[in-house]
Amino acid sequence: MTRSNWKTPFIDQSFLKRLDPKHEQKPTWSRRSTIYPAAVGLNLRIHNGKEMVTRTILPEMVGHKIGEFVPTRKVFVPKKKKSKKKK
Repeated sequence: MTRSNWKTPFIDQSFLKRLDPKHEQKPTWSRRSTIYPAAVGLNLRIHNGKEMVTRTILPEMVGHKIGEFVPTRKVFVPKKKKSKKKK
């Protein structure tokens, strides 16, 4: 369910601090914040649940949540089976 149009986009206070270039490299845990147009061009370190992932904010990302661009799950890759040797 999306946020109502009459409400302003949610932006966490910790994310607003990252808009300042001197605080840009500090990690961001606020995955629920909406990306604001002033954040375009920043390199943010976003937590995915295990480690910090660096992402550059692009103009296409404005209006989306930060967490949408940092996956929290690994991609499943099936292992190849070893072939049996015949004598």
